[in-house]
Amino acid sequence: MFKMFKKVLIANRGEIAVRIIRACRELGVRTVAVHSEADTQALHVRLADEAVCIGPSAPQKSYLHIPAIIAAAEIAGADAIHPGYGFLSENVEFAEVCRRCNIVFIGPTPEAMKQWGDKVSGRANAVRFGLPLLPGSGVLRDPAHAREEAMRIGFPVILKASGGGGGRGMRIVRAEKDVQSAFQAATSEAASGFNNPDVYVERFVERPRHIEFQVLVDKHGTARSLGERECSLQRRHQKIIEEAPSPWMTPERRAEMGARIEKAMIATGYDGVGTLEFLLDPDASDGGQLYFMEMNTRLQVEHPVTEMVTGLDLVAEQILVAAGGKLALPERAWQFRGHAIECRINAEDPVSFAPWPGVITEYHPPGGNGVRVDGGVYGGWRVPAHYDSLIAKVITHAPTRERALKRMERALDEFIVGGIRTNLPLHKRLVQHEDVRAGKMTTRTIEELVAKK
Repeated sequence: MFKMFKKVLIANRGEIAVRIIRACRELGVRTVAVHSEADTQALHVRLADEAVCIGPSAPQKSYLHIPAIIAAAEIAGADAIHPGYGFLSENVEFAEVCRRCNIVFIGPTPEAMKQWGDKVSGRANAVRFGLPLLPGSGVLRDPAHAREEAMRIGFPVILKASGGGGGRGMRIVRAEKDVQSAFQAATSEAASGFNNPDVYVERFVERPRHIEFQVLVDKHGTARSLGERECSLQRRHQKIIEEAPSPWMTPERRAEMGARIEKAMIATGYDGVGTLEFLLDPDASDGGQLYFMEMNTRLQVEHPVTEMVTGLDLVAEQILVAAGGKLALPERAWQFRGHAIECRINAEDPVSFAPWPGVITEYHPPGGNGVRVDGGVYGGWRVPAHYDSLIAKVITHAPTRERALKRMERALDEFIVGGIRTNLPLHKRLVQHEDVRAGKMTTRTIEELVAKK
């Protein structure tokens, strides 16, 4: 038997903090919300059992300030911290500090985070376990080294932050003359965003599909790959719409990749939830090969689509695993049930994509059969300018992909947000796009759609 946590501090904000509070409530675990001065009246603060202010609005002085978060946990008597996604969720130092303070970090061990969370070491693991890779490099020393590696691989290439994700610290380079400026920009952004300036270079695929695999691992040597999500609808490397299963995937491909992933997780001592991300080149002569990009050693924004098609509560499972519980999911016992689609609703101008903070004067989320909304706002709440613009996620589930898309159309038409601008109009266009309807979208689809307007 394992001992469940008594109190969990949530080192995050917005919709993911609300999501974690809900899971904890159902597990009988008390919650502590932390918040900046800008989030005093935030929904997660109002819903948690306790709340602690940890600093000013700037993330570096609040949600990214490790001493303040640890102090809040100790004051509140929390025996575990859930980092959500973003902020400190993949910060090895934070996980190590939690360990030294005898507070459970709800996530993988610092050692596993180093092995998989760092993109360069993650690529080395991929080679070790037979996961195919695009041609790439190790950590780049300087612009000259970057130029040398880019010319070896062949243009176009993409520079990527070794210790980050979410589209930050990335630069596409199409010619030798642009390598130096791209290297400087990527390392600067990586240093400011992840406190790690290391970057590497990889061959750039012009019109790829983005497919990722969800994995769940306990501390007793049991790993379960829970299938894939299609995340090709992106803008500037930021995902906009995700779905499960991928229209490209076959049961045979899913089973083969899942077996490789489970083997890799067990061999490297990983535990908790994680997502392995792959690129697919649909124009390749081999008919489409999945290439490993990176692993995110945390809960993903898009985890609800996997929950909808598997019937699992991934956040609850993540907490149970962190407390020492065993996975009760038999090998190969789960099956995808129907199709799920998620739209990320951001507070931003639908044309320029500029963030649009302000007071939400009216808020009416959609509902009805097969519709789920994970949100972190309410009517009268002021969306602050200091953080990510995501305010809610709309997830629809239906027996078929076609019906899930129609259900999403209906849900988006019902969603009312007053007082600020959102990207709802973009989502409405996307779910009616012929390539999306046909399941033939790529990471360039949104860019091409916007260019036509």
